[in-house]
Amino acid sequence: QLISESCGPAPAAGPSPQDVCALLVQACQLVHLDQEHLVSKVCQLIHHLLNRFQVMVDEQNLNFLLSYCISALKQCSSWTHVEILQALAALVYNNGPKCQKYLPDLLGKTGLLVQFSDSTQPDVELRRAAVRSMANLCLSVPGQPYLDESYRSVCFQTFLSVLQSSKTSDVDDITFCMLLQNALKGIQSLLNGGKMKLMQTDQIGSLLAVLKKCMFHGLPGLSIEVPAALYPAPLPQYDKRSPVKQEQSELAAFKQTGNRRKKSKGKQKKGEFGEEGREDLGDAGNESVLGADMLKLHLGNVQSSPYSDPRTRASDVAYVPAGKDRLSSHCTSWKRISSSESEYSDAEGGIQSKMRSYQANVRQGALACFLSAIKSIEKRVLYGYWSAFVPDAPGIGSPQSVSLMTIALKDPSPKTRACALQVLSAILEGSKQFLSVAEDANDHKRAFTPFSVTIASSIRELHRCLLLALVAESSSQTLTQIVKCLANLVSNAPYSRLKPGLLTRVWNQIKPYICHKDVNVRVSSLTLLGAIVSVQAPLPEVQLLLQQPSSSGLNNSGSATPHRFNASEQWRKAVPSEEEPTDNPAGCTSSEPCWLLRLCVSIVVLPREDSCSDSDANFPSFSSVYEPCPLRLESLQVLALLVKGYFSMAQSYFLELGEVACRCMEEMDPSIQLHGAKLLEELGTGVLQQYKPDSAVAPDQRVPVSVVVTFWTVILNGPLPGTLQNSPHATLQTSACDALSSILPEAFSSLQNDQQILCVTLLLGLNHSENPLVKAAAARALGVYILFPCLRQDVMFVADTANAILNSLHDKSPNVRAKAAWSLGNLTDTLIINMETMGQSFQEEFSDLLLLKMLRSATEASKDRDKVKSNAVRALGNVLHFLQPYHIANPRFREAIEESLQALISTVQSEATMKVRWNACYALGNVFKNPALPLGEAPWTTQAYSALSSVVKSCKNFKVRIKSAMALSIPSKRECYGSAEQFCQIWSALVVALQKSEDTEDFLEFKYSASLRTQICQALLHLLSLAKSTDLPVIWETITEHGNAIKSYVLQYLKSGVEENEAGVQTDLCERERVLKGAIEHLGGIEKQLEGKARVRVSVYLEDVLTNHASATELTEA
Repeated sequence: QLISESCGPAPAAGPSPQDVCALLVQACQLVHLDQEHLVSKVCQLIHHLLNRFQVMVDEQNLNFLLSYCISALKQCSSWTHVEILQALAALVYNNGPKCQKYLPDLLGKTGLLVQFSDSTQPDVELRRAAVRSMANLCLSVPGQPYLDESYRSVCFQTFLSVLQSSKTSDVDDITFCMLLQNALKGIQSLLNGGKMKLMQTDQIGSLLAVLKKCMFHGLPGLSIEVPAALYPAPLPQYDKRSPVKQEQSELAAFKQTGNRRKKSKGKQKKGEFGEEGREDLGDAGNESVLGADMLKLHLGNVQSSPYSDPRTRASDVAYVPAGKDRLSSHCTSWKRISSSESEYSDAEGGIQSKMRSYQANVRQGALACFLSAIKSIEKRVLYGYWSAFVPDAPGIGSPQSVSLMTIALKDPSPKTRACALQVLSAILEGSKQFLSVAEDANDHKRAFTPFSVTIASSIRELHRCLLLALVAESSSQTLTQIVKCLANLVSNAPYSRLKPGLLTRVWNQIKPYICHKDVNVRVSSLTLLGAIVSVQAPLPEVQLLLQQPSSSGLNNSGSATPHRFNASEQWRKAVPSEEEPTDNPAGCTSSEPCWLLRLCVSIVVLPREDSCSDSDANFPSFSSVYEPCPLRLESLQVLALLVKGYFSMAQSYFLELGEVACRCMEEMDPSIQLHGAKLLEELGTGVLQQYKPDSAVAPDQRVPVSVVVTFWTVILNGPLPGTLQNSPHATLQTSACDALSSILPEAFSSLQNDQQILCVTLLLGLNHSENPLVKAAAARALGVYILFPCLRQDVMFVADTANAILNSLHDKSPNVRAKAAWSLGNLTDTLIINMETMGQSFQEEFSDLLLLKMLRSATEASKDRDKVKSNAVRALGNVLHFLQPYHIANPRFREAIEESLQALISTVQSEATMKVRWNACYALGNVFKNPALPLGEAPWTTQAYSALSSVVKSCKNFKVRIKSAMALSIPSKRECYGSAEQFCQIWSALVVALQKSEDTEDFLEFKYSASLRTQICQALLHLLSLAKSTDLPVIWETITEHGNAIKSYVLQYLKSGVEENEAGVQTDLCERERVLKGAIEHLGGIEKQLEGKARVRVSVYLEDVLTNHASATELTEA
C-alpha cells in the first residue's frame, strides 16, 4: 500500500502537513531496519511526500525521522544509502537550526555526511546525495542561529574539494553537473547565511579559482585551465589555453564582427547598424515562451527520478535555457554553439540539450556564488584579482584572456549572460577609487607599461565589449543587465584622465534603446544617460554631446523611433510658459534644443504613445494616460542631474523646467511629487551658484533676476505651499522645504510682499513639525533666510527666527540639533553684520532676554556631539562679540558670560574634531574684538591665552594652529595682553611655533605650513608694535638665542608679501613692511627712554632685517 501511495497519482487536494508527518512516522515505526527493501521504499516515500506537498516537518517528528535515517545509514547496506540520504536532504531542508543535536553524527570528524562526500568516495550518486544534504543543512533560516564555526569550515572545505575535483570518465555528465551545482549552492548558503567574511588570501584564492573554473563549465568552444588558486597581483595571471581549433575559428568570427562594427561607424549608414540590433529583438519574446513550453515537455519525464526534488528543481527550471539552445541559430554568428548541431538525431538532441541546460545551471550557480563572494570580500582585496575576471585589451598576436565578458558575449544561455553581467556590475560598483589611477591621456613611450595605463586599457576594453554585447543581445532581461553594467562602469571611470571618445560611443549606441519595447530596457537606458551627465560633470565631451542636434544617431535607427522625436516642439505646446527660449538673453548656448532634455520632458509630461507598447502588464495603474511610472521617475532624475551638472545647457529652459516641476508636484503619486520637488531644488541651486561672489559665470550669461522672480512667483502660486502645509509624506515635505531654501536672495527681495510673508510663515510653522526630517529641513532653511539682506534687518523676523531655532536646538533628534546649530551660527553672523552696518539702533531694539537665552543655549550646545558643537562655538564667539557694556554690567548676564567663556576655552583644549577646535579658536578671536569685555584683567583671559599658546605650538592640525595664531594677534591694546609675564609667554609660544612650523607627521598638513608662518610672523610683529619696556628683556633674550632663525622667517614673510602683491592678492604694496617699520619706530622710542639702563637693541635687530630685505628686493629687481 505504501509503495502504491508513493508512486500513485497525486490526490487533488494535498493532505495537511500533520497528516503527512503522522503517516511518515507510522511508516517508519512499521518498517524495521533489517527490511532493507522496505527501508529504501520508506525513504523514497519521505522524499517524495515532503517535496510533493512542500511540507515542513515539526520538531518532534523531525527528531524521530532524523534519528531513523541516521540509524538506517549506520546499519543498512550501501545500496540503500542514496535513497536514505535523499530523505535526509528533504528532512533538513530549511530545518537546519532544529537539527543541532544530530550535527556531530552528520558533520563531526567522522560524521556520516563528511565520509560520504569525501573525494575518495567511488559512488558519485552517493557523494552527490551527501553533498546535497550538507548544502541543505547550510541554508540559513531568518531569525534562527546559524551553524557553528567548526561545522561551517568542515562544509566549506568539503564543497571546495568537490569543486576542485575533475570529472572521471566513468561519471556521466549530468550527475557531475548536479554534484557541482549542489556544492555551489552550499558555498552560496555559507556566504549569505553565515555572513562569512573571507579573509585569508589562500581561502579567497582557492575559492575564486574554482568559481572561475565553474563559470566556464561546458561553455562551448572554450577549454581553460585555471590554477588551483588565484593570487592577487598587479600582474595579470595568464590562462594556459589548449589550442582548440574550433575556438580559434570562433575568435576569428568574433573579430570579424568587431571589425564590421568599427567600419559601420564611418562608412555604412547607422541605419544598417541599428537594424542589425533590432532583428534579434523580434524573437526575444517568443523565445522565452517557447523555452518555457519546452521545459514543461522536457522535465515532464523526470518527475519521479531520484533527483527530482522540486525544491532544487524549482530554482533550476528558472535557469534552464533549453529554449535558447534550439533558437541559437537566431544568434549572431559567434554565439552559435557548434557547426555540427544539426548532425544529432532527435533522441541524441534531447540528451544533448538536457546536458547543456545542466551545464548552464552550473555556470549560473558559479556566478551566483561569485556574487555572494564579492559581498564577503573587502573591495581593496577583491581588486587584487581584477585581471582574472575583467578583460584587458589583447596584446598583439595573443588571444583575448577569458573573463566575465567572455560569458556575456559567448554564452548561449541568456540567463547565464545576465548572471555574468550582474557579477561584473557588482565588481564595478564602488570601484571609483581603484579606477581613479587610470590614465592614458598622454602616450607613454616606456620600456614597461605603468599600472595606470594597464587599468586604462582595461576600462577601454570593458567599454568595447559591453557595446559589442549591447548590439548582439536579443533577450530583454539580459539587455537590461548590459545597460545597468554600462551605467556602473560610467559612474566609476575617471574620464577626465582618459582620452575622450568613450562616452560618445556609449551615448550614440544607447539612443535607440530609449524606445525599446521593453520598459525595463528603457528605464535602464535612461539610468545610463543619467550616469553620463553626472560623472565628473561638467566634462567637455558630454557638453558637446548635449549640444548635438537631436537628429544624430536617432532618426536612422529604423522603425524603433516613435514620432515623439519628430514632433520636436510638441512638449513646448504641452508646457505653457511665459517665455520662449529664443528670447532668453541668458546664455542660450545653442539654438538647437538639447536632445536629452527634450526627451525627458516629453516622457514626463506627454501622454503615452501606443507605438511603444511596453510590457505594461507590470504597471497596470499607470497604463492610463502617461508613460509607466518608473520611466517617468527615471526621466525626472536625469533632468535633475542635467540641471546640476550642466546648468548652462538647461538654463535656456529654466521656466519650462519650473513648469514641469510644478506639474509633477500637482500629481497624486507621491514619488512623482518628490522628484518634482528635487528638480525644483536643483533649478534653484543652479541659479544660486551662478550668483555666488566667486562665480566664473559672466553677469550677462546668468539667468536674469527678473526671470528668477517670474519662476518663483509661478512656483509659489502653484502646488509648493500646499505640499509644505499638508502633505502626509515627510520626505516630500523635506524636499519641498529644501527647494524653498534654494531661492535667490536678490529674487526674494523682488517678490510681492505677501509671497515673502508666505515663505517665512511656512518655514516658521514647519519648525514645529513632529517629524525630525521636516523639522531639520525647516531649521536649515531658516538659517538660509536669516542671511537675506532684506530680512536680516527686520528685528521682528530675526527674533522669531531666533526663538524657532532655539526651540529646535533642544530637540531630541541629533540631526535637528545639528541643523539648528548651523542656523544659530548664521543668525549670530547676522547680528554682527547688523551691528557693523546699523550701529546702536539694532543692538538696542534686540531683546536682552533673547540674547541671554541664545548665550545659554549655545553654551549648552557646545557640550553636545561634534556636529552640533562646531557651530555652537561659532555662535558663542559672535554673541560674546555682540554684547554691549550694559549687558556685561548686568548681573543676570555675568554668570552666563563666564560659563560660555569657559566652554570655549575647554573646547580649544579638548580632543574634539579639528573643525570644532578650529571654530573655537576663531570664536575666541571674535571675543577679543569686543572692547567692552575686561580683557587682560579678568581671570579667564589668562586661561584663554594659555590655551591658544599651547595649541599654536603643538596641535597636529595646522589649520587649528593658524586660527589660534590669528586669535592671538587680535587684541589691539597692550593692556589686553595682561602682565609682562603673560605677554612674554605668548611671545615665546609664537617663537617656538614659528620654528616648529615645518614639523609635521602628516604630509597633507604640509601645504598649510606657509600660511601658518605668515600668520605667526604677523602675530609677532603685532606684539612687537605693542610691547612695553618691561617686555623687552625677554624679547631680547629670545632674539639673541634664535635670532638667525627668526630673521630668515621674517625675511621670507616680507618677500612673500611682495610676491603676493604681484599675484594681485594684497592691495597695499608695503603693508608688511609698514607694520615692521611701525614696530621699529615704537621700539626705538622705548629703547631711547631706557638709554643706558638696559642694553636692549631689538629695534636695531629689526632694522637689520629690513635692510636685508630691501637689498634683496633691489637685487631681484636689478
